[in-house]
Amino acid sequence: MNGATLTLPAPAKLNLMLHILNRRPDGYHELQTLFQFLDYADELGFALREDGEIRLHTEIAGVPHDSNLIVRAAKQLQQLTGCTLGADLWIDKKLPMGGGIGGGSSDAATTLLGLNHLWQLGLSADQLAELGLKLGADVPVFVRGHAAFAEGVGEKLTPIELEEPWFLVVIPQVLVSTAEIFSDPELTRDSPPIKVRSLLEGGGRNDCQPVVQKRYPEVHNALILLNKFVQAKLTGTGACVFGSFPNRADADKVARQLPVTLPSFVAQGRNISMLHRKLETLAGK
Repeated sequence: MNGATLTLPAPAKLNLMLHILNRRPDGYHELQTLFQFLDYADELGFALREDGEIRLHTEIAGVPHDSNLIVRAAKQLQQLTGCTLGADLWIDKKLPMGGGIGGGSSDAATTLLGLNHLWQLGLSADQLAELGLKLGADVPVFVRGHAAFAEGVGEKLTPIELEEPWFLVVIPQVLVSTAEIFSDPELTRDSPPIKVRSLLEGGGRNDCQPVVQKRYPEVHNALILLNKFVQAKLTGTGACVFGSFPNRADADKVARQLPVTLPSFVAQGRNISMLHRKLETLAGK
């Protein structure tokens, strides 16, 4: 990232539960989910350009430059504000694509917040979240940066305070298509709505998990393996699988027992995202 004048994290998230309530006439699904961030992230680099060009200097395999959510976020921010400045962009990619931990959505949110800072646009979190929703249903939660109970298509957010355990996240080597899972006829779409309070008392599952397990043996096998040590869950539509632990040492101990063919990482759950903690530090300078 030589040349970057600003570097910011784009953190992972977990869906601690995901209930599908129904399918709307527009094809989207009404859902309820619980988001918490992880202290594990992609890192984005930014540098100002005076010519209005948006250039992402890091190639992402299989993703054309102009299709990348980072580039799309930057261009939409330009269009919304009429900003004539541009940016050089870099990314150190750690979060797996198709993993259900929010890689692309988080990158887009960090781009919006980073360029709002770099270009000195002064847009509010509400304005950035509204723009982010056009890029993806999960983008607003990363823009706001607080653990949340989400409803609607994921855009109605209620900030929430959760315990901050350590998580072991296992990464089956498969790319899960969210569209494929949500269009599967076997996906249950009739979970009754629940209140936040009952959720905090231990309710909640992932309605997508049975469908993903059936379609992707790699995910099925990862759940079986992790379940030997801890209650294992799928995040989002997958493919990543996770279990929670009271401390890092316990999570690390299980991680060491996983086969080398199954990548994983250990990170702490966070109610305030590491992106927002970094931006607060910058604002305090």
